[in-house]
Amino acid sequence: MDIIFKIIGIGLITCIASLIVKPVRNDFAMLISMVGGIIILVMILSSLSSAISLINSIAQKTGVNGNLLSIVFKIIGIGYLTEFSASMCADAGSAGLGDKVLLGGKIVILVMSLPIITSILDIVMELLPS
Repeated sequence: MDIIFKIIGIGLITCIASLIVKPVRNDFAMLISMVGGIIILVMILSSLSSAISLINSIAQKTGVNGNLLSIVFKIIGIGYLTEFSASMCADAGSAGLGDKVLLGGKIVILVMSLPIITSILDIVMELLPS
């Protein structure tokens, strides 16, 4: 719970610093925002390892295929990183590029989810009477 207060603090400090610097040097304001965002991203990733290990132990206990769980984690990561990158593009004044990054992320997620969809269809087909 302590991590959220640190993230909020860094976000607010970054935002205020960017607003103060923006009238003087717009390029530095954008750099401050990017650095603050990267710091927050690193903090989030470092706190994510305990959640991943817990989910892996649950998967082992339930017998869920590890490859499918790995794909789910990759899809979640792609979604978060895509949204983060698109927000950075929008902050830099290039919302159109951010939209294209989002579209690319959605397409990658679709392609990566195909093995999960195939597995679900296989299970459904096994349950249906012949």
